[in-house]
Amino acid sequence: MAGCLWRLVQLVLVLALLSVLWVGLYRVVDPPLTLIMARDRLAGVELRRTRVPLAAMGRALPRAVIAAEDSRFCLHQGFDFEAIEAAMEANREGRRLRGASTISQQVAKNAFLWPGRSWLRKALEAWFTFWLERLWPKARIMEVYLNLAEWGRGVYGAEAAARHHFGKPAARLSRAEAARLAAVLPAPVARDASNPGRFTVRHARTIERRMRVVEAEGLDGCLWR
Repeated sequence: MAGCLWRLVQLVLVLALLSVLWVGLYRVVDPPLTLIMARDRLAGVELRRTRVPLAAMGRALPRAVIAAEDSRFCLHQGFDFEAIEAAMEANREGRRLRGASTISQQVAKNAFLWPGRSWLRKALEAWFTFWLERLWPKARIMEVYLNLAEWGRGVYGAEAAARHHFGKPAARLSRAEAARLAAVLPAPVARDASNPGRFTVRHARTIERRMRVVEAEGLDGCLWR
């Protein structure tokens, strides 16, 4: 029994070390494919994806996703405990259910894990998020996030999204266009940035106002150092 337990401990330690090395590898090597992309490919969906570095995306879209998804991105270390507390309070009071997933957590999920809500996946997400924040600079986290994000069936990454929805490269997106792309992120198949419904239009306008705050207060400063 003791020998089996020791072998199990050794296996866990090896897997933990390999996972950290995997995170370190993706600091310099782009993730080739996510499980969501693989799902689309197996379903016969054509993948549209063009990887571009963060510097070639312009500032509008990174600013928009910070405004929409994670306003404290440059301030936290992977977990926004203020947002978690606010989400728990809103959910306890019976208001619209809300999450508190940071951009770093979304990168951990998209780059290394599978979609789902199991406790195992959440635990692994926390593990990968911890190491992402310690091995990658914030600019790399944002770059990978924007290159993996889904913006429509088979449309992945900022460059493909900008060209698909607006017929232009990501670097040339206006503030309003970037806000509309950020507005569809929670439901990229159900919502359409190029032909938005009323809710998406209203949400995009809110994001656009928040973008001005992000810029004025330097909440995206960690991306441009």
